[in-house]
Amino acid sequence: MTLPARSPADLGALAQSLLDDLALATDEPGRVTRTYLSPAHARSIDLVGDWMRARGLATRLDAVATLHGRREADGPAGRSVLIGSHIDTVVDAGKLDGCFGVVAGILAVEEIARRGLALPFAVEILAFGDEEGVRFPSPLSSSSAATGTYRREWLAARDRDGVTLDEALRGFGCDPDAIAAAAIAPEGVIGYLEVHIEQGPRLEHWGLPLGVVTSIAGQTRMGMTIEGMAGHAGTVPMDLRRDAFTGLAEIALTVERIGRQGTGDLVATIGKVAVRPGAGNTVPGRVEASLDVRASADAPRLVALDRIRHEAERIAARRGLKIAFERHVDVPTCPMDERLQEAFSRAVASLGGDLRRLPSGAGHDAMAMARRFPSAMLFVRSKAGISHNPLEWSDPLDLGLAVEALVRTLLDLAATEGRV
Repeated sequence: MTLPARSPADLGALAQSLLDDLALATDEPGRVTRTYLSPAHARSIDLVGDWMRARGLATRLDAVATLHGRREADGPAGRSVLIGSHIDTVVDAGKLDGCFGVVAGILAVEEIARRGLALPFAVEILAFGDEEGVRFPSPLSSSSAATGTYRREWLAARDRDGVTLDEALRGFGCDPDAIAAAAIAPEGVIGYLEVHIEQGPRLEHWGLPLGVVTSIAGQTRMGMTIEGMAGHAGTVPMDLRRDAFTGLAEIALTVERIGRQGTGDLVATIGKVAVRPGAGNTVPGRVEASLDVRASADAPRLVALDRIRHEAERIAARRGLKIAFERHVDVPTCPMDERLQEAFSRAVASLGGDLRRLPSGAGHDAMAMARRFPSAMLFVRSKAGISHNPLEWSDPLDLGLAVEALVRTLLDLAATEGRV
């Protein structure tokens, strides 16, 4: 039975309702925290799986706990379009980051069925579980498994309770020995599409609900360890101290200065600090800190990293400190596929709005997926650019416009496959 198309307002209200329900799957009552392979992650898989099956999708869970929901092609079996994002969150998160991309895919497939439209390709929705890398230092591991680029050393990583990723997967009912089988054959894929809130202020500044992503910023994440000498806060004279924390403070200001001076949308952040011994009456003898450097092109990022390292070593030497760096993530700038960008652009234009293209400063599963598949992203306006925060919010009408744009993008791709 063919039903009338739902309006963007109705699609947005439905999306918001599903997102509200998903937010109830949390490891911390009173706020949204859903980490990889946690009890809340298991509940979210059950819930999203129910949504998929209710809309006629066949579901399965792969070896890294990625939930797949598949709608077969209308006609002879052919290639597939992949739609996805992640359902894990940071600690004390908002409701939209990642999760909306999964909800948008489910609603787009449902809307195509409601309207009685046919697609000459299968659509497979992927709900990844480990994009954020909060519980284990393995961001993008789920999407890396889908592309056959999973790093086996991730399995030895431990969470704060000492549980290894290998143990967590087995406890979740997954088989780490079968991770290679989670890879999706690239020859059978038309492309990967991800709809995501912008997590930045540009679309709001332009007064636009949607924008097409040109590239995802390259990023480097490092750990810094600064060692001095712990001592009594009342007996060690100021001029004889080797205070690891004040060394970090000077380095942090240097990182900020270099970030401000950079080009290519360069940003540099120290976001996590652990001070040892951590007593109020003791001069800090050791500090461990994170360093995150990103840019829309690789050259400014690499130049900034060299400058930061050189300046940090100079500061440490002057203060009688030792400093060491450990690189955790080093991802080059990731351009999005031009053909899929054009399909998204035509869909946005058909909704009557102005079209802007913009880079993404945040990392996304599309970065990993682009290693093997043509990939593209559609951004949705974020209020005040807030994300990774309970105040994260997008107007439900904007969410509905994004779902409708995804529907039209699928139909656009169907036309290029030969028929609709």
